[in-house]
Amino acid sequence: MLNFRIVGPGRAGTSLAAALSRRGWDFAGFLGRQDDLTDAARGVDVLVLATPDDVIAEVAGVVAPLPTTTVVHLSGSLGLEALAPHPLRAAVHPLVPLPNGEVGAARLASGVTFAVAGAPVAQTMVEALGGRLVEVSDGDRAAYHAAACIAANHVVALLGQVERVAASVGLDLDSFLPLTRAAVDDVSTLGAAAALTGPARRGDWATLSRHLDALPEGERPGYQAGAALATKLAGAAVPAEV
Repeated sequence: MLNFRIVGPGRAGTSLAAALSRRGWDFAGFLGRQDDLTDAARGVDVLVLATPDDVIAEVAGVVAPLPTTTVVHLSGSLGLEALAPHPLRAAVHPLVPLPNGEVGAARLASGVTFAVAGAPVAQTMVEALGGRLVEVSDGDRAAYHAAACIAANHVVALLGQVERVAASVGLDLDSFLPLTRAAVDDVSTLGAAAALTGPARRGDWATLSRHLDALPEGERPGYQAGAALATKLAGAAVPAEV
């Protein structure tokens, strides 16, 4: 098995360290903000940069390149150019939220999809974790990552709005989560267009207008954005049953 070191002991870094260690990889430890990173690539097969996107290029530039060490970043939006000083470079981005090291490690090894590019170590890492591999080129990574953020961050933000609006009528978020789970299951089974229900699909503009009138002013832009997306999707939906 390969040995690896991680720069960045945050949620992604601790998740990956635990997940790969459980699959037999030899973990050489973390390096953080206060450490000298010049020789970070020395003595390991793989150096993972698990840092925020906006400092990956800076960190990569500090590390002395070695011809035998592959430097990997975990960014979904950046290409391989961020690792420019290094002859062996790769990108590995897991399509799963990593809220903490324990939960993240389990999710990384649960068969999720990873978007990869670059050196063969990326494929080796995903195979070790039992993941599904898709290749995303540098030119497509920003759009790919936008889709990932919509799939996770935007859904969480929408559920935050559900929580606020539900609280205004004395209900909690848990009352609505079965609806969300069923809708996601339907998308998985039927596809997004066929899974769409509700007033936007039916063209029930009167109901949509009543919703807006009932919402506090600060909640209306978010609802209007969601209704616009639902209306756009309804244009591609199969005809509703009469």
